[in-house]
Amino acid sequence: MSKSANGDSFIKKLTGSKVFLPLVCLFLVILINVIKSPSFLQISINNGVLYGRLIDIANRGSEIAILAIGMTLTIAVSAGTDISVGSVMALCASCCCTTLVGYGVASANKLNYPIFIGVIVGIFVGAVCGCFNGFMVARLKVQPMVATLVLYTAARAIGLLVSNNQNTYVRVEEYKYLGNFIKIGKWECPIPTPIFVAIICVALATLFLKKTALGMYIQSVGINKNASRILGINSVLIIFVCYVICGLCAGVAGTVASSRIYSADSNNIGLNFEMDAILAVALGGNSLAGGKFSLAGSIIGAYTIQALTTTLLAFGVKTEQAPVVKAIVIVLIVVIQAPAVQNYIKNRKARKISAGGGEAVAK
Repeated sequence: MSKSANGDSFIKKLTGSKVFLPLVCLFLVILINVIKSPSFLQISINNGVLYGRLIDIANRGSEIAILAIGMTLTIAVSAGTDISVGSVMALCASCCCTTLVGYGVASANKLNYPIFIGVIVGIFVGAVCGCFNGFMVARLKVQPMVATLVLYTAARAIGLLVSNNQNTYVRVEEYKYLGNFIKIGKWECPIPTPIFVAIICVALATLFLKKTALGMYIQSVGINKNASRILGINSVLIIFVCYVICGLCAGVAGTVASSRIYSADSNNIGLNFEMDAILAVALGGNSLAGGKFSLAGSIIGAYTIQALTTTLLAFGVKTEQAPVVKAIVIVLIVVIQAPAVQNYIKNRKARKISAGGGEAVAK
């Protein structure tokens, strides 16, 4: 085989990979930032802690990456989005902080329970919310967006009730470790803790999907639910489990976000994060119609979203205007992935190939 043939096959494999387009998108966003500010890639150490735009993106994008894990599975298994994850984050944060300081306490320097108890309560509440969404979608056959709209609307209000309609501050240094930097005596970890939390969540999800049959079952149910049921796969249980995992991810992200600001702000924690998680899945090259999925692509998409947010702020776009640009990106991705557009592209390629073959025969 010639070197050119080997090169062509390598290029086809590279461009055919599911993570190729997500990586290209991330590269383009970073390139735009580098052109605007060459110091964008610079990373420095200040007081023993890493600083830099890339560190900020990896740090701030951690919650979106965690949410993207659950969102990827729910979209793959049910062709529907869980729009409640942002509100569930706020509810989990309120439950975590209220457990630690007590109901009605606005600020506390002393905890009623160890911090890990509050974190477990927050994650457990996320799992309960996932069970509710999973029951509505899997057992009652409610459309995913309609089913999750309940908690999208109610979870923040419940969070306010749990925290007595106020922001609950946990003014204990150790509570900040999960969302900022871990300190042991005088030593401080130079890498933000949320990055480690995201890595652990991605590693656990990857191992769970690769080492068990769950990943295959999810894709099977997402492609054809009835055929999977005939083959003996419990599609109701698989869908339910995916929504529970999504709730767990929202619980983890909510506790991290709460630790980042050492408080439970039910009005603002996780605000618009559901859209970022959906966009991360779409940018990751995953079809919003369900079926096959790429978890790696979704994670890359999550950090691309954070890089895009950083870029918009650097170019002077106001925070409240940023969702408009993200919405436009979502529309473009959905249009590109639409069956009609995909069929049109395939037909164009087939015509070019056939035309090229006809010209070769004529010569």
